[in-house]
Amino acid sequence: MNKTFRIYAVIFIIVMVILALLEVNKKETTNWHKNFDINEKSPFGLFVFNNEAKDLFKNNLKKIDRTPYDYYSQQKKKAHNIVVIENKIDNESWKKILDQVSKGSDALLIISQMPKEISDSIGFYDSEISFEEKNVLKLTDTKYQNDFIKLDKFPSGRGFSFIKPNVEVLGKTVETKNTDQANFIKVKFGKGNIYAHCEPLFLTNYYFLQPGNVRYAQDVFSYLQDRETIWFVDHDTKVSRFFMRFVLGNPALKYAWWVLLGGLILFIFFNAKRKQRIVPVIEPLRNTSLDFVKSIGNLYLQEGDFHDMMAKKAQYFLNKVRMDLLIDTQNLDDEFAKKLQLKTGKPMEIINEAINLVKKAQDPYSSVMKEDLARMNRILDEILK
Repeated sequence: MNKTFRIYAVIFIIVMVILALLEVNKKETTNWHKNFDINEKSPFGLFVFNNEAKDLFKNNLKKIDRTPYDYYSQQKKKAHNIVVIENKIDNESWKKILDQVSKGSDALLIISQMPKEISDSIGFYDSEISFEEKNVLKLTDTKYQNDFIKLDKFPSGRGFSFIKPNVEVLGKTVETKNTDQANFIKVKFGKGNIYAHCEPLFLTNYYFLQPGNVRYAQDVFSYLQDRETIWFVDHDTKVSRFFMRFVLGNPALKYAWWVLLGGLILFIFFNAKRKQRIVPVIEPLRNTSLDFVKSIGNLYLQEGDFHDMMAKKAQYFLNKVRMDLLIDTQNLDDEFAKKLQLKTGKPMEIINEAINLVKKAQDPYSSVMKEDLARMNRILDEILK
């Protein structure tokens, strides 16, 4: 190891130690971004709800990662439930949803800012109704009066500032200093119903994992009928198929990966100028034994002496039986056949046929054909396999 390489190695080790110390002393930061991503485990993701949704809907839930316009343009559905949770949907897709509701489906829209297409069709205005740091969400039905949820982290404070008389209020935001404000409503639309909830935070990981909060979510979804439910998820929230997703998603593994790449780059850089004497190409010694065997085989085939070839094959076979199977080959009788069958496990029909061919090969006056040699070669090889 030369002096230059030692210097580079020491520098590399010092850099790695500094990076390790920085990583050890690094404080974990919590991502409080309201992403509502079904694959995100941060506080305001929907990872937990996504895993529990099938049980919540009694296995009647079907997640669709296409737009409602594309889905309903290709599907003719009977009356069903539609769920949308904080998903940006285009105008044409909203029209498709309203069309399905008018035919008898029910739509549950859990969105902090309702689209104008929905508010104009139903008859309400949503806005920020609360500016407090903590809210309590309660349902108006007396059978759900003990099921409520406290929002103590970044509540949106959204609700309905105006609703028409024919709109039924199902839930409210309760504050200590202000009057209750509606945040969950129901309105008849054609043959179906539209349920609109302005606070999707109650479905996020942070609130869904707190004791008792699941009951509030169950109460909200209980307004939907027990039938097939279509949940339109954001088509951008598919699980990544990138093979490094797990490594890059884990901070410790991610830093280890970058350190490994940095080390490889440094190694290549420092060894780029390394010179090596050209190694001459030495031809390996030719195996003449194989050529000899081929020559002898061709000679026998040209001469057509199949009897001699069978005799040599029989001699080779008996020698293998004596040496490997330890069976006396002096007499090729029934006792020999039984011992050979026990040692090899081959059917007695094959053993007897092999003995007959060996005897035929040993008889100098027997008539031998090419087919006899081929059959003998195949059977004897099968026995010795």
